[in-house]
Amino acid sequence: MSVPNASAFRGVIPILATPFHDDESPDFASLERLIRFYVEQIGVDGVTVLGVLGESNRLTDAERTALTKTAIAAAGGKPVIVGTSHTGTAATIALTREAAELGASAVMVAPSKQPVPSDAVVFEYYHRVIEASPVPVVVQDHPLSTEVHMPTPLLLRIANEFPKVACIKAEATPSPTKIAALKAGLTRKEVTVLTGLGALYGFFDLERGSDGFNTGFAFPEVLQALVERARAKDFDTARRIFMRYLPLMVFEQQPGVAIRKEILRLRGLLSSSRVRHPAGSIDAATAEQLRRLLDATFPGQDLTKPVRVET
Repeated sequence: MSVPNASAFRGVIPILATPFHDDESPDFASLERLIRFYVEQIGVDGVTVLGVLGESNRLTDAERTALTKTAIAAAGGKPVIVGTSHTGTAATIALTREAAELGASAVMVAPSKQPVPSDAVVFEYYHRVIEASPVPVVVQDHPLSTEVHMPTPLLLRIANEFPKVACIKAEATPSPTKIAALKAGLTRKEVTVLTGLGALYGFFDLERGSDGFNTGFAFPEVLQALVERARAKDFDTARRIFMRYLPLMVFEQQPGVAIRKEILRLRGLLSSSRVRHPAGSIDAATAEQLRRLLDATFPGQDLTKPVRVET
């Protein structure tokens, strides 16, 4: 697989859930089905596996390898970003090199919490990982999961000093303000800044310069429509699209991944919405709320096919 340059990381690159059977074993057939639907029918710009949504912290090393192989084969040449974050620098480097050997287009790396917070330690972590990486690196700034707050000057230093940095995944709130500061401070203009956080602030991020989405919202078609309107500077239409689908984004983004997995199951992409223990799967009352919300959001539409985005 050819490795894209940094400027290729824009548009809509969904973060994928890791499918499990009801016995919690990995469901490789569902992962392949999910990727093929996103790539071939929706036309996303790439996919990301083994992120927070992918329950990467609940996977064995052997499972990570097998899931990465499945994803790269199913993507049919579209970019595949593989999450390789680990609490140890040496382990992150090892996972990064393995992902590259398996054919990953890039890796996504987040820092880990240290007993004494230190920007210098975070910088050195990224320095060692980036220098060792055979492929481009996506720097993930997601303090909600990492408990590491990376100030804008630190992120800019990492992105501007290391040519292998392809993208910053901006997930620190307030995200619109930080995205604007990052875009203004990047001297390597080929580095992109993508929105995460389930697209909760997606419209506002696009207004402030986001290059697209790297998040797991279960309807990438909506995100594609937002990016298209933003590129055309048609922010009035983008705002209407965002407001129409925002209730679903908010409901889906409740803590955990159970709701999103249930949506993917209802779309015919996962055979089960099982979440690995100790996390819980969706309960019956929440599932019913979700079904009512989906009916109201996409009236008369077949969710197993690409949805029509209304304004």
